[in-house]
Amino acid sequence: MSRKYFFNKDISWLAFNGRVLEEAASDTVPLLERLNFLSIFSSNLDEFYRVKMPAMLALQKMGSKNVTDLKTVKSIVQKQQKRFGYILDDIIIPKLKEAGIYFLNKEPIPDTLNKKVSEIFFNEVAGFLQPVYLEKVPAFFAENNNLYVLVILKEPKGIEKLAIVNIPTKTLPRFYLLKDDGKRFIVFIDDIIKNNIESIFPGKKVKSTYNIKITRDAELNLTDDYDEDIAAKIEKQLQKRDFGLATRFLYQPGIPQKHWKEIFEKFNLLKSNLVQGGVHHGLKDLSSFPVKDEERMYDIRLPLAMQINNGTLFSTITQQDVLIHTPYHHYQTVLRFFNEAALDPAVLEIYTTLYRIAADSRIAHALISAAKNGKKVTVLIELKARFDEANNLKWSKRMKDAGVKILYSSNNIKVHAKIALVVRNHPTHPFLGLLATGNLNENTAKVYTDHILLTAHVEMMTELKVLFDFLVRKQKPEKADYIIFNHLLVSQFNLQQRFLDLINREIGNARKGIKAGIVIKLNNLEEEKLIKKLYKASAAGVKVDLIIRGICCLIPGVMGLSENITVKRIVDRYLEHGRVFKFINAGKTEIYMGSSDWMNRNIYRRIEVCFPIYQHALKAELTDILALQWGDNVKAVWIDAQGNNQPFAISENSIKSQDEIYQYLQNNKAELPNNSSDQ
Repeated sequence: MSRKYFFNKDISWLAFNGRVLEEAASDTVPLLERLNFLSIFSSNLDEFYRVKMPAMLALQKMGSKNVTDLKTVKSIVQKQQKRFGYILDDIIIPKLKEAGIYFLNKEPIPDTLNKKVSEIFFNEVAGFLQPVYLEKVPAFFAENNNLYVLVILKEPKGIEKLAIVNIPTKTLPRFYLLKDDGKRFIVFIDDIIKNNIESIFPGKKVKSTYNIKITRDAELNLTDDYDEDIAAKIEKQLQKRDFGLATRFLYQPGIPQKHWKEIFEKFNLLKSNLVQGGVHHGLKDLSSFPVKDEERMYDIRLPLAMQINNGTLFSTITQQDVLIHTPYHHYQTVLRFFNEAALDPAVLEIYTTLYRIAADSRIAHALISAAKNGKKVTVLIELKARFDEANNLKWSKRMKDAGVKILYSSNNIKVHAKIALVVRNHPTHPFLGLLATGNLNENTAKVYTDHILLTAHVEMMTELKVLFDFLVRKQKPEKADYIIFNHLLVSQFNLQQRFLDLINREIGNARKGIKAGIVIKLNNLEEEKLIKKLYKASAAGVKVDLIIRGICCLIPGVMGLSENITVKRIVDRYLEHGRVFKFINAGKTEIYMGSSDWMNRNIYRRIEVCFPIYQHALKAELTDILALQWGDNVKAVWIDAQGNNQPFAISENSIKSQDEIYQYLQNNKAELPNNSSDQ
């Protein structure tokens, strides 16, 4: 099938980020919360240039026919950045001013604040500055994503020299809140430095200053040889990440043309790297905006707690499966799972995978306690989780020192599954398991919508134990191994084929006139074999409803190809992250959840786990939640046949799914049974 039947994944990702940007412009979002969406947009774009752009540049250099058109990318980014500037300068900043908050983005610092600004500079900032003449710096001097001030100094005889000064946002606040005459002023640290620039270069004449930022390739160069410990390799590569090849040079307009040659040489730039920005860069720091008051209110709700009366969570799990929906439900139930495992004398072994560990992980602390309490604890840590490598490495060392057996996945395969298994000395329920759609991370659980299943299903947990045995041995699956998983769907084993079979069943039912339908919710949809199968389902008359947050390479609504496929994208306060798969199956609905998106990397290069939901009440609950999401007409948009986000027309019957789901779960507030024994 020709490439014309698939959206370009990089362009689709930019469309998703454009949807994030529009939340900042929305009147349905409280004023200061809009700054957070600008922050998310900016952070996403940084990652695009650090991760996706290097791949595009490499494919272009190789002469690949499948390379994304870089001119199109640049055009889209420029339009989005222009839109970003309009939202910030013409919508948000005037509204902030109405509230008595003066955000000095393009305006100069008022003279009345000069004394306070000077005190901040000398008392807090000056000691972190490292000015250097550009002619004296080595190549790759500017670190990845760091902010700098480019200074043009006028020397005697009219000679101009360039210097750069670091903006120390890793150690100091990006914004300072200053009060004057009953007003609140928000001042960039960049401007505090610029206001005192002559103090940095005493005796020199400063002609002009410009903010700059370099984004570099952030991929780690890990080979498949095993002559060196992977942890040591990653430590070495992390030290090099900040000095990779430049993929974007973001600059404030106005730099004189005569200085570009020196800038290009010193920063090892190409013309294609140049991206003109605004006055300030690195606006992901807007997430740390220093006003936290009533303007930021977003109808914040307390997470719902699952009450466990007179018993243990473990005893409850042996009687019924437990399904947790974060962030609507409190994460304490997940933490309790690991805490009980650490203390329960019947627990012999604990296995888990950790992909992105919280900075102060209570789960890691529980695993350390379990090891010290005599349990055999095995943890598979993914050291190649992008931008979390250093934190994961830190925790792996701490757990290893405490007696936890630490395993790392091989260089060419990431373990992305979110699973845990407790092995007990118990006659009827020797295994208790946790299977999730999101990372075992109590911090991200506050803002990511995910689903976690706690179960004692014997056959499923037996398969989970088999999977951990494979992971521990780092044994690649053989064809004979595919049949060992009847309940679990595991990439590298049976996941792709099982999904193809499930779609085929719906196709067969539709052709027989039997009730058929598919509802799938994913972060990203790219893998062509599965997309082609969905096209075949559409051609057979199967109604396919897709909720795709990010990349969507499937083209919906095209006659003769996908007229029965509809795609929605939801962007709201919480990041939609759960992966859910519903198959009508002639009225005998089957639902799966799991860690796997339908991306090439998930299907072919990672270990992922999807799992069935068997208990009727839980299937009904997930069906209701999916229906609420599909009915969203406030924070959802349609993706049309050109890949554009198409908002819904304003309706009196407004459905905002995240609000509706919270209300639904509150009305059906989970109270786990009163169990006093584990029978």
